[in-house]
Formats: sequence, structure tokens, C-alpha cells
Amino acid sequence: MIEAGAPAPPFTLPATDGLDYSLPDDSQRRATLLVFFKSTCGTCDLAFPYVNRLKDAYPEGWRLWAIAQDPPETAREYARRHGIGCPVLVDAPAYRVSKLYDPPATPALVLVDADGTIAYATYGFAKDDLNELSRRIAGYLGVEARVVAPADDGNPSFKPG
Repeated sequence: MIEAGAPAPPFTLPATDGLDYSLPDDSQRRATLLVFFKSTCGTCDLAFPYVNRLKDAYPEGWRLWAIAQDPPETAREYARRHGIGCPVLVDAPAYRVSKLYDPPATPALVLVDADGTIAYATYGFAKDDLNELSRRIAGYLGVEARVVAPADDGNPSFKPG
């Protein structure tokens, strides 16, 4: 998996909304969280409500992109079922971006700084990692961090991808 401190590999992918998304996009230099997922991944099902909380907690000033390792229709249906409100980019069938970022499992979360450097990367489901991402995003925005993955919410603190 790509490591913190490395430059983020550039890419352009089509999304289920019909647009193409590119990293970097010089017109919108801001932090971007990439969430690699597959529709058959049970750990992804567990993670997405927490990922959605990040967007709810910090609605502006950064970007959240879900990167599907599925065909467009499957990705669109998964996003609908899980209430994913961010752009859903389609990396199947060639998996060109997945090969560049090399996630060992899904979900994989990669936070890219506004300058194009990998700031944080993790995979699987870990509440500590989700809360760390929340702290980092809040830091970029200059706001107080929110706990998006409370310890006592009835879900496990960790589940491998």
C-alpha cells in the first residue's frame, strides 16, 4: 500500500454521475480522502456509515471520493444502498488506480494533502483510524475535531478488510 509521505499518483477516473474526476485538480487544491471499496466487502459495509459521518461532520473545504472496484451499475447500486453522498469513481475493470495505490484489502482509506502528498493511509475497519482521519481533516479546516467512531456504539473497534 502506498505510504504516508509519498507523492499521490495522479489519475483520472469516470464516476457514476457521468463526470470525470482527476487528482490532482489544480483548480481545487484541497485535501482529498480516497476510499477504495468493493461491493462484496462486508468490512466496507461496516465502514461506510462512519465515512459518511466524516462528510457530515465537515461538509466543505475538502473532498471525499469513493473508488469502486466494481462495474458502474454495481457501484451505483452499492452507493444507493449505503447512502454514499460523495462522487463514486469507477476503477473496474482495469483497476488502474488500485494498482497505483496498491490497497492490500478493502476498504482502504488514503488521505491526500492539498499539496499532493499522502498524509495517512489505512485499510480495513478501525475506529481509531477513522477518528484520526477526522482529527486530520479538522486540522486542515481549522475546526474542532469530532469523534465519528465512538467506542460504545455497538460495533467492533476493529475488523480486518
